[in-house]
Amino acid sequence: MEKIFDGKKAGKLGTKKKPAVVEVQTEERLKEVASIFEEKGWKYTIGLDPDKPEDITDLETLLNRPKTVIAEKKVGRNEPCPCGSGKKYKRCCGK
Repeated sequence: MEKIFDGKKAGKLGTKKKPAVVEVQTEERLKEVASIFEEKGWKYTIGLDPDKPEDITDLETLLNRPKTVIAEKKVGRNEPCPCGSGKKYKRCCGK
């Protein structure tokens, strides 16, 4: 039987445990990408292969981290309705 969850947390991208992996086609591009990683202090592995298409997905992920989304507070069923009727939410707009 195969384990689905082993309890181990995946490493954060760009760290020693989980370095970013990118593929580039030219030596100049390799130096350019490496300088970005060095400047930010991220761990990385760069492959140089002129025959493969460039893949810098991990670098783009690190540069454009998603912003934390904060959910709006929901109206409780016994709180006044936000429409301004003066009724409880459950009796007005929460039907």
